[in-house]
Amino acid sequence: MTLASREAPYGAWKSPLTAELIASQSLSLGEVAVDGDDVYWLEVRANEGGRHVIVRRTAEGTHSDLLPAPAEGRAPYSARSLVYGRGGGSFTVSEGRVVFVNHASGGPHPDQRLYRVNPGRTPVPITPDTGGKHRYADLSIDRARNRVLCVREDWRNLQEGQPRISLVAVDIDGQKQTVLTQGRDFYSSPVLSPNGRRMAWLAWDYPSMPWDGCELWVADVDEDGTLRHARLVAGGSTESIFQPEWSPQGELYFVSDRNNWWNLYRLQGRNVVPVLERRAEFGTAQWSLGMSTYTFISPRHVVCAFNEQGQWKLGRLDVVLGQFSELATPYTDICHVRGGFATAYFVGGGPEQPASVVRLDMESGKPHVIKASSTVPESLLPYLSRPEPLHYPTTELGESHAWYYPPTHPDFRAPAGEKPPLLILSHGGPTGAASTKLDWTIQYFTSRGFGVVDVNHRGSTGHGRDYRLSLYGNFGVMDVDDCANAALRLVQEGRVDARRLVARGAGMGGYTTLSLLAFRDILRCGTSAAGVSNLESLAENAEKFEAHYLDQLLGPLLESRQLLHDRSPAFHLDNLKRSPLLFIQGRQDTRVPSRETEELVRKLRAHGVPTALLLIDGEAQSPRGTPEARKALETELAFYARVMGLSLADPLEPVVIEPSSGS
Repeated sequence: MTLASREAPYGAWKSPLTAELIASQSLSLGEVAVDGDDVYWLEVRANEGGRHVIVRRTAEGTHSDLLPAPAEGRAPYSARSLVYGRGGGSFTVSEGRVVFVNHASGGPHPDQRLYRVNPGRTPVPITPDTGGKHRYADLSIDRARNRVLCVREDWRNLQEGQPRISLVAVDIDGQKQTVLTQGRDFYSSPVLSPNGRRMAWLAWDYPSMPWDGCELWVADVDEDGTLRHARLVAGGSTESIFQPEWSPQGELYFVSDRNNWWNLYRLQGRNVVPVLERRAEFGTAQWSLGMSTYTFISPRHVVCAFNEQGQWKLGRLDVVLGQFSELATPYTDICHVRGGFATAYFVGGGPEQPASVVRLDMESGKPHVIKASSTVPESLLPYLSRPEPLHYPTTELGESHAWYYPPTHPDFRAPAGEKPPLLILSHGGPTGAASTKLDWTIQYFTSRGFGVVDVNHRGSTGHGRDYRLSLYGNFGVMDVDDCANAALRLVQEGRVDARRLVARGAGMGGYTTLSLLAFRDILRCGTSAAGVSNLESLAENAEKFEAHYLDQLLGPLLESRQLLHDRSPAFHLDNLKRSPLLFIQGRQDTRVPSRETEELVRKLRAHGVPTALLLIDGEAQSPRGTPEARKALETELAFYARVMGLSLADPLEPVVIEPSSGS
């Protein structure tokens, strides 16, 4: 706080972090691949309609797009997989040859064919056009046999309304496809040993999610590529395996939570041997394919990301001596870890660092940003709120975790005795986790005088298997309790205003928001972005990956229908009369269709609940472009100002709330 700081109420601070500025930070980064001295990554560009572009950086430092720019009369190339509804592993590269899954939007059907492309050339399809009925993901190249190994989803051969899944090999120079293994509900992570003679993969079946239990299989590979003598080497219904990876010498490494924590193991003969045991998570929930948290940078050294108390760090492990040391970086959110010789690459972000593709040279130990998703001018650093860990008691004698961001502004202070309003954030999943990387939306509110608490309720990753699975049977109760108790703890400590507690969330986080409003009496208002309100509808319309997820969270649909009803805010509209609601809904949202939200708004208004609705193009969790993202952010702030009587520093377009809630 400067000596010349001015006094103004919380919420009335004038901030340089405008909605226009934040909405323009619309680049997302992911899926890193290393090929010799070159590194590749995906850029998801909102200003190109969410197109997924593969970018290559050469050893000389030149950057180039591998996929041709959109052209008149031709659907743009976009490297995005739709397998399991989540995708991932949408491209792979070997010796300069790139193979990717193309998602052409705007046509009669999603393309989802495999294409090969060389720099500067037009992509060439290597799988036939099936009208999007064959979809591919988790790609890796078998150089010796000139083929691509991948997961294939077959929509031409449905089983109980769901596509059939197999691991296949696709010839790079032709359209021949060979099924390697099939018969399970899910497959992932097909990886070849360095000599090409063995292959490992993961498999699991309903109702398990991969973080509940999955199996690690290994098979011999004949000269013609046929799998022989497949055998189960680790995993099961009560053990989650993550990222099988072959060492340069041909030893199989993987992450397992058999000791409650996702730790690193290797296969020696037929025995599973711990490589590193620590009360930390070296893996994460496999929500998408192609995920990676560790990599070999030499025959004996591994660089690995690990999550300790909800925050990611980077470490270096000597697998021969068992020596492990942390690597100092400013990054607290790390994913897509890949390796070159004595070099690691990853996507990392921190409290003052936006998500970036980072190169870490092991000799100097210094990280170098190759591509940042946004920029942080020096002049804005004083306005950034830093996360503070919050550990607190909750129901059932449990403990929960959160990150608290206090109001932060170098030029303003609040009147003596005033306490700030609090935004309670709940992540999606619900098996997800709050990240401490720079989140411009959080900073938009904290720089105006709001406190924000980002909750890692029970069921979140980053705190061990027991914590992760404790939500099963308690979904809609424990997660809601933990969000409420995070806010009440901050109230008890005198840090926030008990009369101005607000919940906001998207998707399943929106469900938690609606549940807080329906089943707890602590909130002033709430915001739901494409939030789930009807669990029964969610269960009946879920995509393949989550088709039985609620079986784990609450129980099979036929047996738990009453429980789904009891814990669905949509069936408890009378409870929602306490607090005004803002719904932000994308017209193209698929998980929660706009018609469902609009019908809920109509019913709420008929019940006298003060409600505002903002419809935007694209999806509510990721608006298509700057105007839509800006409008969503400004509408949310204007809604809070209207409900709580805040005097905003900048005029915003008034929000229509029906029936009127007053102030």
